[in-house]
Amino acid sequence: MADHSVLRPPVEVMRPTPVRELPADDDPRARPVQYSLKMDGFRAVAFAQGGRTVLQSRSHRNLASDFPSLAADLTRVLPPGLVLDGEICAWSHGRMAFTELLSTEARRRAAGTTLVYVAFDCLAVPLPEGGSRDIRSLPLAARWQHLLDQLQDAAPYAQQVMTTEDRAEALHMATSLTSVGVEGIVAKRLDSPYRPDRGSAWVKWRHAETTDVRVLGIVGPAARPHAVVVELDDGTRTITSPRLAPPQARLVAEAVTGRLGGATRTTDGLVVHAVVEGPLAEVQRGTGRHATTRFVRIRSEYG
Repeated sequence: MADHSVLRPPVEVMRPTPVRELPADDDPRARPVQYSLKMDGFRAVAFAQGGRTVLQSRSHRNLASDFPSLAADLTRVLPPGLVLDGEICAWSHGRMAFTELLSTEARRRAAGTTLVYVAFDCLAVPLPEGGSRDIRSLPLAARWQHLLDQLQDAAPYAQQVMTTEDRAEALHMATSLTSVGVEGIVAKRLDSPYRPDRGSAWVKWRHAETTDVRVLGIVGPAARPHAVVVELDDGTRTITSPRLAPPQARLVAEAVTGRLGGATRTTDGLVVHAVVEGPLAEVQRGTGRHATTRFVRIRSEYG
């Protein structure tokens, strides 16, 4: 089938600016605004191209081969020419399961994991005469209405993210849904066009403060690390805890391939391999005297 879409991959995604707290109601940046729940998944722009669906990561990689069943489902339910921005999310045992996204298709199927594309923006819409229209220059309020119109028959494979225009309601939703894997809130000005930059038009607030740090080493076998050594913002070097889950270990091993230096043994008997020019990792700092640093993910094309 010929593809006459006006908007083709790759496209640069719009990124929210992290903030420690949401703008107050009397802050000019807070009006008018849409608050959407921040899901724990892989950022992906979905291009419905008739015969197939491209799932473009932030770094322009097509993730469709990693999620073939979801890509096939989206091909069936999304009209050709539609382009959406959103997150690929995995659901297992009643909550989002980020690590399941790192598993193989066969393992997810065996575990009964459900994949869904949660859309939060619409970048192009199909035209009656064929082809599509790029709507990134429209305000978010108009793009959101297009998104709702286009997803009427797409459930359960593609769904719109939960939103509200009330700050207090947004905070209540985000905090009450922490147990199912909601990370926080993205606040977006309803008059904002879609632009590939960081600015005050979109801001992101998370429950737990996370930060990106450099991986300096890995602990344990190179093929299946138990933990990573990272350097925090204050210059402190620490080993992440608890032990990496198997999908996390596989991703870390892939990220440090070809970058390993010499191995040493600590006074605790741990084998540590140095990593040369290591990748960035997202970690979460605990609080208190005996706080630990929890590994979240490698900062890769998955976001």
